[in-house]
Formats: sequence, C-alpha cells, structure tokens
Amino acid sequence: MSTARTENPTSIMGLNKPNGQFRGPLKPVGLTSGSLATAPQPDTHQKGGNIPQSSGGIRFGDDWKKCLQLPQKDCRFRTSDVTSTKGNEFEDYCLKRELLMGIFEMGWEKPSPVQEESIPIALSGRDILARAKNGTGKSGAYLIPLLERIDLKKDHIQVHVVIATPGRILDLIKKGVAKVDKVQMMVMDEADKLLSQDFVVLIEDIISFLAKGRQILLYSATFPISVQKFMAKHLSKPYEINLMDELTLKGITQYYAYVTERQKVHCLNTLFSRLQINQSIIFCNSTQRVELLAKKITQLGYSCFYIHAKMMQEYRNRVFHDFRNGLCRNLVCTDLFTRGIDIQAVNVVINFDFPKNAETYLHRIGRSGRFGHLGLAINLITSEDRFNLKSIEDQLVTDIKPIPGSIDKGLYVAEKPNQS
Repeated sequence: MSTARTENPTSIMGLNKPNGQFRGPLKPVGLTSGSLATAPQPDTHQKGGNIPQSSGGIRFGDDWKKCLQLPQKDCRFRTSDVTSTKGNEFEDYCLKRELLMGIFEMGWEKPSPVQEESIPIALSGRDILARAKNGTGKSGAYLIPLLERIDLKKDHIQVHVVIATPGRILDLIKKGVAKVDKVQMMVMDEADKLLSQDFVVLIEDIISFLAKGRQILLYSATFPISVQKFMAKHLSKPYEINLMDELTLKGITQYYAYVTERQKVHCLNTLFSRLQINQSIIFCNSTQRVELLAKKITQLGYSCFYIHAKMMQEYRNRVFHDFRNGLCRNLVCTDLFTRGIDIQAVNVVINFDFPKNAETYLHRIGRSGRFGHLGLAINLITSEDRFNLKSIEDQLVTDIKPIPGSIDKGLYVAEKPNQS
C-alpha cells in the first residue's frame, strides 16, 4: 500500500500528513480478502491486443469489433436509472469509427437514458437543457457528441474544453491566450453551480466572446430559478430533457444514526467494523475537521486519505488519483468532493457532519451508487441536525430511515464483475 514519495513530507506517526495520505496499519473492513474491489481493469490479453486503437490499422470490410481491447464485462446489478432505455445502440448515431472504438474500450456497452435522449439532439446542433441524476451518464451524454463534432483539420478552438474556474477562463480569453471566437459549442456540466450568483456574470461575459449561433448544452441534477432565467436569455428553443421522476438514486439506501457529537468517532469505528466496505467517502463540514478525523481514523488502525480546498493542487491530484486506483479504502473530505467525481468502487458514503441543505446532501450521497450500482448512505445526526434531516427528507421526497442493528449486504454490496 505504498505510494510515490512526496517532497518534504512531515512525519506524524510514520504517516505523510501534508499530502492528505494518512496511513496506518491496514485493518480489513468486513472484507474476506486484503485487496480492494476496484472497477474492472482492461484485459490486455484479449484478441487483437497488439492492434493500434485507431481505425488506421483496420481495413474496409474488417470486423473492427474483434480488434477492440475490451475491459472485463461488468455483471453487477444496475438500477432502472440507467437500464430503462429505448434499446438504442451507440452505432445507431453514425459516429466516427475511432470514437466508437473508444466508447467500447471504455466498457460502455449501450447508451443510458440521458445519453439516448441527448446524443442525437446534440449532434443536430440544437441547444439542450438536460436534467438527470448524478451517476447516470451525463458526462457521456455531452462528451460523445462533442468529440464527434470536432473537425481535426481545423486548427482552432472549437469546443473550449478547460479545467479552470470561470474567472480564469475569462482571463485567458481577454489576454488572447484562449481564442474562442470560432467556438461553436459550449457545455456547462453542473450548470446549477456555474449559473449561481457567484459565477453567472462571468459565464455571460464568456458567452459574449463566442461565435454567433453557438450551441449551448446545460446539464445538471438540479435546476434552480437562476438557470431558467439564463436559459430564456441565451438559449434558442432548447430541447428539454427531464429524467428526474425522483431526486435520489434508486440504488442508494439511506440511514441515519442519532448520536451526540462525542459519540461520532465511536459510531464510525463501529460502522467500519460491521460494514463490507469496498471504498468509502466520509464528509465533514470544515477543513479542520477533515484533518482531525482523518488522523483519528488512522489512529484507530484504518487506512485513510483526506482532501480539502486548502491543500496544494498537486497534493489534491495525488490523493484523488491514488484513491481512485484503490490504494486506500477511506477518504475524508469537504464538499470540494461532491461534484463530478466518479469512482465506481465507492459503495458507502458517510456524512460524519450532516449537510445544511438538500442540494449538498443529494450531491454527497451521489458519490456512491454510480451508474445504477448499489450504494449506502449513512448520516450521523445530532440533536442540532434533526430539523435539517426532516427538511431534506421533505425537499427530496425521500425516506432516511433509522439505522438497523444489522444492514443487509445485498443493499450495497454487488456481485463482483465476471472474471471470464
């Protein structure tokens, strides 16, 4: 369970503290083996493994699917959030051969409901307002048409794909570093956050630099009134997709444990000893509590990482990469980690500190039960949290039940992927 060394680590109990990677004696958490159950890894021994992953090595008339390097088939149970489709195939959308190969080699077998609804409309050039649950394939719903519409022969930004804050993107545009006057497509994932009061003015400023008639795609699990105002101003007859018959994911079972503040760590220790955890994400409401709890978990003998916004970006990247690769079972974090994080092996989310609002709660528990798989959300509730608990239940029209003495593993532990 060793990781790459970091520069100038501070030693605490033999652990690396500043990079978020606390490590203690690894204590199995309800697992029968010492290894973590991570997402399926590509099988490099399948037929055609030596053939390049592009259509350049495939001749007309060849059965190109035989040349794919496919990952192991994922046979875990999936809920209707991702299985209730119309029966479409990715090949139905007349996509580029290279793109189709990449889709299948990622292990994506068929479009999810939001992908079925979104891909053909996005390819047509029409604006989209799509509302779908976390973990149901929203990223693929816009990335596939985005990649299909890029013309590799044109040497300019066509879709401005950037990892940055809106303010930083606007700064690059105004300095002439990012030339976006020919951009024909703008995608906003987590649109509710990007179009909040904190960012909407910046977003509108960015749009003013884009080409006229540009296409705008909005995707989110929640759409407040601010999004409706933006849509009326900037979108042209958008195609609306709403797959939110209910807000919480069907595969996530939710419980609460009524405790005092002093009982929280003991309760967490009990959960670790009784649950069959593949990987867990544990949320706190402040950066200070994140570090204190991560240290306490390590002292209890469990492997633990932590991550929060005050850490250097280099360390945050390292922690996220190592956690996603299964090098640690538990991650303690703030709400920095509630959006856009897809780690298939996470089957348990624990709210060590209960959130203040329904939106944050929804995004937190959505870190488990990804793409229709099963997950468990456990909330540690103090007397001060009981009103928030009731309010969130009402707003999300969901039922958070008292935690039973024994939790059925069938609610959150799925069968392992087929190894054949």
